[in-house]
Amino acid sequence: MKILVINAGSSSLKYQLIDMTSHDVMAKGLCERIGIDGSNLQHTNVGKGTKTKIEKPMKDHGDAIQMVIDALVDGEIGVIASMDEIGAVGHRVVHGAEEFADSCIITEAVMKALEKCTPLAPLHNPPNIIGIEACTKIMPNVPQVAVFDTAFHQTMPPKAYMYALPYECYEQDRIRKYGFHGTSHKYVAGEAAKVLGKKPEELKIVTCHLGNGSSITAVDGGKCVDTSMGFTPLDGVPMGTRTGSMDPAVVTYLVNKGMSAKEVDNLMNKKSGVQGVSGVSSDFRDLTAAAEEGNERAKLALDMFAYQVKKYIGSYAAAMGGIDAVVFTAGVGENDAQTRAAIVDGLEFMGIKIDPEKNAARGTVDISAADAAVKTLVIPTNEELMIAIDTCRLVEG
Repeated sequence: MKILVINAGSSSLKYQLIDMTSHDVMAKGLCERIGIDGSNLQHTNVGKGTKTKIEKPMKDHGDAIQMVIDALVDGEIGVIASMDEIGAVGHRVVHGAEEFADSCIITEAVMKALEKCTPLAPLHNPPNIIGIEACTKIMPNVPQVAVFDTAFHQTMPPKAYMYALPYECYEQDRIRKYGFHGTSHKYVAGEAAKVLGKKPEELKIVTCHLGNGSSITAVDGGKCVDTSMGFTPLDGVPMGTRTGSMDPAVVTYLVNKGMSAKEVDNLMNKKSGVQGVSGVSSDFRDLTAAAEEGNERAKLALDMFAYQVKKYIGSYAAAMGGIDAVVFTAGVGENDAQTRAAIVDGLEFMGIKIDPEKNAARGTVDISAADAAVKTLVIPTNEELMIAIDTCRLVEG
C-alpha cells in the first residue's frame, strides 16, 4: 500500500508519499503561499533525486491537493501511474482533546468532533480540517485517517493531566494538560524498544523531543504517563521563542502594567525562550557560536535549557519508579552533541552517562558509556512514517 501523508497549515501544505512495503519515501514536497500571490509547489522525486518547482496560482487547499496529485502522477516528475495507487491518506491533526485517544478513520461524526476541538487549537485545527475536506472532495473513495499530536498523551492519569483549578474549569472549559509532539514521542519510544531488543511493555523511557519547540515525555510500558507541554505547547522547558513553565502570576502582573492579553500571549510565544534570554537567536547553533565567543546571555540561555530538560528527566524517572533509557530526538536532540552532554551532565548518580566519542555520531546511535546503567539513545524522529503506519494499520484492519 502507498500512503499519502498530509500536513496542512493555514497557507501551506506538506506531503509525503510512502511505500508501506519498504517504508521508503517515494516523493515529498511543499505547497507554499496557498491563497496568496506567488503560490508554488516544490516537489521532490526521491528515487530519482530530482527537485521541481511549479509556480501556479492556488486559491485554496483544494487547488493545492490537486497540484500534489498531478505532480505525483506526472510522467516526468511523478512516482505513480495514477491516483488509484494511493491506498489511503493520513492527516496530521494537532488537537484531538479528550475526543480522540488514538488515530481514526475519518467519518462525518469524526469531522463534527474535530470542529468541537477547534477552540483548543484555533490556529492549527482549522487548516487541518480544510486539508481533510479538500482531500475528501478530490479523492472521495480513498480512506482518510486523522492522526493526532495529542492522542499518545491520552493515557496520562488524572493526577498528571489535571490542574489545581476549580474542577468546573475542567468540566466546563476543558482546561487540562493535553501534551503535544505525541506522534514523535510514540515513534521514538517504539524505535528505542527495537534498539534495546525489548518489548515496549518492559521499558521505562524518557523521550526528549528537542528543537525550536521542545517537549519531554515519560513513557512507561509503551504508554505516556506524563509530558511537559500542557494545555498549550507553551508549557514545559524554555524553547526557541516560548517561555516554557513559569509563575502564572507573571501574566496578571504584565496585564496590570498595561499590556493586553494578546500582547502578553505574543510575548510569551514569539519573543521569549532562548531567543528572548539571549537576544541572539532561537537557533541553538547561533547560540552555541555566540556562547563560544563569550556572549554570556547566550550561554545563560543554553544553561537554562539544559537545566530544565535535566530536571524533567529526573522527575519523570521518579514518577515512573525507575528509568531504562533516555532518548534524544528532533532538530536539537538529534544534532546537538554539546547540548545532549550538558543535559546528562550530573545524572551519573541515576546511571546515566554518555561516551563523548559516541555522542559525536549521527543517526540512530547508542551513546551510552560502557559502564552506564541507563541507556542513552539518539533516534531521528519520523512523524510522517508514524502517521503512515497508523493509517495503514487502521485501513488494513
